[in-house]
Amino acid sequence: MKRRLWPWMAGGIGALVLLGVGFLWFLGAIRAEAEAPGRPTDAIVVLTGGQDRIETALVLLEAGAAPRLLVSGAAPRLTPAELLRANGRDPATLAGRIALGHAAATTAGNAVEAAAWLRTEATVGRPVRSLRVVTAGYHMPRAMLELRRALPGVELLAHPVRPAALSGGALPRSRTIRLVGGEYVKYGLALVGLASLVPAREASRR
Repeated sequence: MKRRLWPWMAGGIGALVLLGVGFLWFLGAIRAEAEAPGRPTDAIVVLTGGQDRIETALVLLEAGAAPRLLVSGAAPRLTPAELLRANGRDPATLAGRIALGHAAATTAGNAVEAAAWLRTEATVGRPVRSLRVVTAGYHMPRAMLELRRALPGVELLAHPVRPAALSGGALPRSRTIRLVGGEYVKYGLALVGLASLVPAREASRR
């Protein structure tokens, strides 16, 4: 009986070790700094889900980090002018450089939306060969995974944002643990091609 159980026990221990090592890598990945922060790219994409992300993307656009910005997963019927006014900007200065994607409801959807926008940009003679990606640090590994799949050949530079609630310790530790742990599970699902199991409209909770 023990001989029969041993392979199962060994497999279970191995799986736990693998999950533990993977989680340690994930913790390191979500704490990573922005890649080449001073380097311009052809465009910026920000994945909605937090006000800090939009503000970071707008600051990058104003600083000349890229000539144009895609906001993926924007609220229905929101316009660039409304977005800029809501963030304390004059629409006359930046509205023409901002595109909004309204269809994405998941991270995989963000990637599809970004790919469609890049194809549109290419048709008007503005190909995007490099893209700066703005989203929360804990969301960045999964976002980069999905974007790399949807945008082969496009150079992606991660520009993670640490939400103010996490930076200032506003969230209870238990909630922070659930947030990071849940994102690790979602990353694992995306990694093995099961991103469809992640609920739609997750952007409102990212």
